[in-house]
Amino acid sequence: MSNTMMSRRRFVAASAVGAAVLLVARAARAQEEGAQVNTGAANAPMESDRYKPVQLAAKGAPVMNQAKRDELEHHIHCQCGCNLDVYTCRTTDFSCQVSPAMHRDVMALVAGGYSAPEIITAFTAVYGDRVLMAPPSSGFDLAAWITPFVALAAGIALVMLVLRRLRAPSPAPARAPSAVDATPSEQARLDALVRTDDR
Repeated sequence: MSNTMMSRRRFVAASAVGAAVLLVARAARAQEEGAQVNTGAANAPMESDRYKPVQLAAKGAPVMNQAKRDELEHHIHCQCGCNLDVYTCRTTDFSCQVSPAMHRDVMALVAGGYSAPEIITAFTAVYGDRVLMAPPSSGFDLAAWITPFVALAAGIALVMLVLRRLRAPSPAPARAPSAVDATPSEQARLDALVRTDDR
C-alpha cells in the first residue's frame, strides 16, 4: 500500500513538473510571437481607413484646460479596432498609432478655441456615431443600444414566470361526487352497514 501511494505521489509530482514546463514553454512562445506582432505593428504604416483627420480652422483662444481635454477624450472611441476611448488607448497601448493621431486632432481643436460639444460634433461628422463611447440620446441609435437590454430583461422575466409556474403547488384534486344518491337517513344506514362489515 505504501509503495503504491509513493508511486502515485511521484506520478503526480512528475505530472505537475511536466505541466509547469509545458506552460512555461507556451508562455515563452506566445511572448515571442507577441513581440514580433508588436514590432511589426509599430513599424507598419497607419491604416488609412481607420484614422481620418479631424481639422477645423482656429476660431479663438482655448476654452478647455488639460483635465477637461482628457475628460473629453474619454468620450471619443479610438478607431484602431479596440474597445477603448482615445485617452485610455493612447496611455495604455503604446503600439497603437491611431489614438495618438486622434489625440493630436483633439489638441489642435482645443488650441483652436473649440468646446467639447463642438469637438464631438466634428469627430462625429468625420467618423459617424461609431466614434462615440455612448449612443446619442435620441433616435434609432438609442433604440439600437437599448433593445438588447430590453430583450434580456423580457427573457429573464419569462424564465422567472416559467419557474414560478413549475414550482407552484398543484391544485388539490376535486372530490369525486358520491356514487350513491341517497337521503340522509339512507346514508346513515349505509354508513352503519359499512362499519359492521369492517369488523
